[in-house]
Amino acid sequence: MAKIQISKPYDLEERTYQFAKAVRIFVKTLPKTIANIEDGKQLIRASGSVGANYIEANESLGKKDFLMRIRISRKEAKESAYWLRLINETNDLNNADDAQILMQEAIELKKILSSILEKSK
Repeated sequence: MAKIQISKPYDLEERTYQFAKAVRIFVKTLPKTIANIEDGKQLIRASGSVGANYIEANESLGKKDFLMRIRISRKEAKESAYWLRLINETNDLNNADDAQILMQEAIELKKILSSILEKSK
């Protein structure tokens, strides 16, 4: 049974914050192996960077800067999905459903950011 729930507000800053927060809660539940500690660190960095770069994009100095920040944000969403998949597939998790929910959210965020890029060109 999944414990992680991600609200999906229209405000993308809030949605990316909720994602990063949910990832941190998930990482705390992982078995304390060397691989999980290292992968968890990478996942925490990437998940937080999705929102941080989106905020930077909204405060950008111009269109070129905006597009670059959105691209970075999208890259970090893809990376988050990668680390989540790796953690999920290398552990026998009791909360594998949570990993799936987070992976799906990372993929949705990537698609939203891709759409923003397409519409901004």
